[in-house]
Amino acid sequence: MGHWFYRNVVEPGKLPLLIALTSFVVTFLVTRTVVRMIRAGKGPFGNVSSGGVHIHHVVPGVVLTVAGGFGAVASGREGVTACVFAGVFGVGAGLVLDEFALILHLDDVYWSDQGRKSVEVVVLTTALVVLVLGGFSPFGVDELTADERQNRASFVLGLLVNFLFVLIALVKGKFRIAVIGTLVPFVAIVGAVRLARPGSWWSRRAYARRPRARARSRLRTYRHDRRWDRVRRRVQDVIGGFQERVPGRGPGPGPGSGPDGG
Repeated sequence: MGHWFYRNVVEPGKLPLLIALTSFVVTFLVTRTVVRMIRAGKGPFGNVSSGGVHIHHVVPGVVLTVAGGFGAVASGREGVTACVFAGVFGVGAGLVLDEFALILHLDDVYWSDQGRKSVEVVVLTTALVVLVLGGFSPFGVDELTADERQNRASFVLGLLVNFLFVLIALVKGKFRIAVIGTLVPFVAIVGAVRLARPGSWWSRRAYARRPRARARSRLRTYRHDRRWDRVRRRVQDVIGGFQERVPGRGPGPGPGSGPDGG
């Protein structure tokens, strides 16, 4: 195990990335636990305020992210200093992305349906970093052989084709699969060849005079969302605590975090 860890993590210079990912996930989980306890009125924790202004944890998160990011760039990829700054960056990123929905909406939507975006972004970020740790590289550069690297035409063509699939998936409204497609070669082709989601740029342009395609797109999206939204919401409930009862509010999420955490 020690030899495997050194060969696959330490030697390629991925230890800071592993530390950043670990601190990111741990910080997110600890933060969610603390905020859920505050919301339920349990434990010794409470909201932080100054001069009557509620200080959201995104504020120290931004400070730590900036400090850790600049420190990591200045210290390089190896050494104790790089690992320390990577840990600081991971803590800051965990605090920031836990309130991603607040930044997106510029509103205190921590416990609302819009607040579920924070959990979704954290899960997606974790998955992407795990892929990078596992050896995946944007557009599949790491998977090219030595001969392919020497053949510039094949290299550039592979990049362009995969980028085209990623771009088509994006304009068709398939954001998640497009992002994953930048790391796992040609995964984005699944989103590129399928019908666009209603409301996407592709749907508005390509289906403007194709009512049958618009109808099929709406029907397929409805069936997909009906099948997977319930599963996704249950996972978000477990991770984010949206399903928990709040004293005086009844079940379900409140209108925002307010004095209950965030």
